[in-house]
Amino acid sequence: MNKQISSDQIKNVLAGITIPPQPQILVDLQMEQAMPNPDIRQVADLIAQDVGLSGSILKIVNSKFYDLTNQITSIKQAVEILGLECIVNITNGLSIKGEMTDEKVVSMSRFWDSAMDVAMVAAKIAKHIGFQAPDIAHTLGLFHNSGIPLLMQLDPSYLNIVENSYTGISERIIDCENSHMNTNHAVVGYYVAKSWKLPTELCEVIAEHHNAEKIFNSPHFQNYDSYKKTLLAILKMSEHLCCTYRVLGGQSEDFEWQKISVGLLEYVGLSPVDFVGLSDEIIEMGIGGENYYAH
Repeated sequence: MNKQISSDQIKNVLAGITIPPQPQILVDLQMEQAMPNPDIRQVADLIAQDVGLSGSILKIVNSKFYDLTNQITSIKQAVEILGLECIVNITNGLSIKGEMTDEKVVSMSRFWDSAMDVAMVAAKIAKHIGFQAPDIAHTLGLFHNSGIPLLMQLDPSYLNIVENSYTGISERIIDCENSHMNTNHAVVGYYVAKSWKLPTELCEVIAEHHNAEKIFNSPHFQNYDSYKKTLLAILKMSEHLCCTYRVLGGQSEDFEWQKISVGLLEYVGLSPVDFVGLSDEIIEMGIGGENYYAH
């Protein structure tokens, strides 16, 4: 997605799809963030106006993934401790569901629950491997499949296409979508993230998140940006541990993970035994494992 794409090409990719507008609270937060001396109180006041959003943020920052010594009881405390950028990233991720107004999309509880699980596991893995921005990993987890509900609005049979894409028959998951839709959820998700002014690296990882086999296995990608490659690795580990292949694809095996696991784990410095231990920790949290599909 580094190549410049013309406006006509963008129109073709997004034909019939309406990108949800960036919520006003995010516009206001980004404006405050751009100030020479951002006012933490102003940021806290903006977020506090949305009770649901405030509650969700406090739930996340008080979770075991941030492992804070004392419980955070106010948004102001959260901003002071975690920092403005971290809070804005969390807010970005949490806002995506609220902008999906179609009743069928909002009712996709399994999809939204899966996105939340992937986000939380991504934050945990980021901390586990020493990645410097677990909040970015969390936002990526929430946003990476944001193109799926938008494509579902476009075509009621789209979820069947998604299930077929996970069968391992196609080279990449997105190839099945491309053949049926002339676009795919990774590309649409990229434009959602870009229109919401999310960090450029995060947008590009969303666009590439089903090109992982080339990025981790091909010698041509040895010099691929290390920040993006690590983010992508975190996301693919999280998807596998959260059984995305079952939840969205209805499959008993993760064919994509089978293709990338050796190169990916070598890249992040985890042995297969290390990864099994990490998987056990995730299962203890109630995510993944044999019975997760019922969840």
